[in-house]
Amino acid sequence: AGRNREDVTLIAVSKTKPVSMLEEIYAEGIRTFGENKVQELTEKEEVLPKDIHWHMIGHLQRNKVKQLVGKVCRIHSVDSVRLAKQIQHDFAAKDETAHILIEVNVAKEESKFGFLPEETDAIREIAAMPNIVIHGLMTIAPFVDNPEENRIHFRNLKKLLVDINAKNIDNVSMHELSMGMTGDYEVAIEEGATYVRVGTG
Repeated sequence: AGRNREDVTLIAVSKTKPVSMLEEIYAEGIRTFGENKVQELTEKEEVLPKDIHWHMIGHLQRNKVKQLVGKVCRIHSVDSVRLAKQIQHDFAAKDETAHILIEVNVAKEESKFGFLPEETDAIREIAAMPNIVIHGLMTIAPFVDNPEENRIHFRNLKKLLVDINAKNIDNVSMHELSMGMTGDYEVAIEEGATYVRVGTG
């Protein structure tokens, strides 16, 4: 895709997989793992090596946020201002900073969480929270047989990132795009993904 390998991070989506399997992939040099459930992430974080970067990629309930403080490298799934306020509250209580991505429902699917592309004013509000740093955007594209069908959604997310950066909002300089899964990660990389979330593959 004409990009440096270092510009794209493979997130090994380890949800539902046993620790023994994670150790096998760890031995292959993978250090970035993605989990969908808080309890699973915290249990694995406790027993696995400390140089692993844990990413919370699933829908996050507000009452579970405090369990992630000090354990998670990125929260990809910040899908509401209410959730961001809870993250601010719980991370501030332990004097920690939360590194997040804003989840965007770029295909406008009713079954998906996330801000709609036109709701980006929320980013201004979240960016003002002192214990939160916004690093970029995340989307879960529709499940399709032909990955080319998702190219438009990946392209639109990249365009949204560029547009938001151009607004020069205080504390917002975003560079990360978490998009693309097993079926369509190659198209996502061509369209600028910096994180691909591969589980099934």
